[in-house]
Amino acid sequence: MPSNDARTLLQAAVPATVAGAVAVAISAVVAGGKGALGAIVGTLVAVLFMGIGLVVLQRTAKSYPQLFQAMGLLLYTAQLLLIFVLMAVLQDTTLFNPKAFAISLVAATVVWIGAQARAYLKAKILYVEPDSSAAHQSKKSESSS
Repeated sequence: MPSNDARTLLQAAVPATVAGAVAVAISAVVAGGKGALGAIVGTLVAVLFMGIGLVVLQRTAKSYPQLFQAMGLLLYTAQLLLIFVLMAVLQDTTLFNPKAFAISLVAATVVWIGAQARAYLKAKILYVEPDSSAAHQSKKSESSS
């Protein structure tokens, strides 16, 4: 993964994980051990879903740049739908507190999206790849004239 991609992943994952840690602490106080477990699971699901999505999106951008925007919209829509389906399926679980799970999942997802947007705004990414061979050819023709 190139440094810009790794930097973006790190700048999105760290705030989401911190938000998840806060959710775990609050859930532990409010709902006990099952609340903390639910918040941990919710945070892990959010970070994994969003992290995998970011990697897929970056690979698509490298391979098929013309599909980047459409793939981004499709990917975020699919991720959010999967998150809502997962919350609906696990709403009656007894393994952990489902409210703590849902709240931490949504909070970590929102923080991830905000941090990822901020990372993209701060990144200095070229939107045109400079072609070294064309520049080399123009210098060659100028020097022979």
